[in-house]
Amino acid sequence: MQSISPAIIFRGNGAWKEALPQITELTNRPLILGRSESTNNLRKKISKELRDLNLFVYSANLHFDCCQEDLSRIKKIIINNQCDAIIATGGGKVLDAGKYLAECFSIPCITVPLSASTCAGWTALSNIYTKNGQFIKDVVLKTCPKILVFDHEFIQTAPTRTLASGIADALAKWYESSVTSAVIDDGLVQQAIQISRVLRDQLLIDGEKAFKTQSDDSLSWRNTIEACGLTAGLVGGIGGEKCRTAAAHAIHNAITQIISTNKFLHGEIVGVGILLQLSIEEIKNNNKLAKQSIKQLLVLMKALNLPTSIAELGINVFENNNLEKIAEFTCREESEIHFLPFKINKEDIMEIITNFEKQEIKI
Repeated sequence: MQSISPAIIFRGNGAWKEALPQITELTNRPLILGRSESTNNLRKKISKELRDLNLFVYSANLHFDCCQEDLSRIKKIIINNQCDAIIATGGGKVLDAGKYLAECFSIPCITVPLSASTCAGWTALSNIYTKNGQFIKDVVLKTCPKILVFDHEFIQTAPTRTLASGIADALAKWYESSVTSAVIDDGLVQQAIQISRVLRDQLLIDGEKAFKTQSDDSLSWRNTIEACGLTAGLVGGIGGEKCRTAAAHAIHNAITQIISTNKFLHGEIVGVGILLQLSIEEIKNNNKLAKQSIKQLLVLMKALNLPTSIAELGINVFENNNLEKIAEFTCREESEIHFLPFKINKEDIMEIITNFEKQEIKI
């Protein structure tokens, strides 16, 4: 079974209002799920407009991440209020939590991304973390969201940092799928890889301009936010698991195990993971173009104010046994890094990270 896309997608300015008739057909007692204080006014607007349509609307916020503590608490709210749908409004952690909870109760999920930081509004996948933000596991869901509302007016209110993060996360689709799935002869997988290549090219061309514009009047901005929030999800939907993750996400998951006072977004960490994956490919798979790809990416990442090393994520890999912890988690048995078409072990990761953190790449 393959869940490729949401059943219905509304996109563009005014997408939320356009979606309201479909939403009211789907639910009478929705739970509005959110998290950030900065998006509270948007959630209030969404709640009011649903109440004006005579729906019984309930609200809940994540206190931490998409973690068992929050999920267990919100399950009780859903049960106590007999909620018949979840409207997840926010970033990736909120969207993942909403999708997961909806599946637990076999009720519809409506995703309303409030930034272009991930493609979580699209996918049949939820990432589960500890309350401290440490990655635990991926949960593959039975279906994608019932409705995805990608309203440009909502996205436009998000900090530019979230768009930079979304660009890095979307770029990973090409760098991961092209190496893990290149020899798979399944036609859909090959088509997904080609979509990810076009996605990468578009982000390399439009990403910086979109980051600096942040306006729906800009074609670059519109194309970029939809590339991050929609097309990236389509790649994983068509191509499946191996078109979603490899070393870049495996390294992201490992880096989250190091508790730090600095809080970084998913894509910001994945961006560092892409650079490290390319370093792995250069050394372990004799990829002659890897160094050039790193330099090309660094130009864009620096323009987007993205971190380009683990040190820039506020973590010193040379203290507190951090290097070994990251390497061990990266190479654990169930890690996505083993999707790579060559063997990789803990010692390899430690050596590559050490060299990467010490070198200064000129661009």
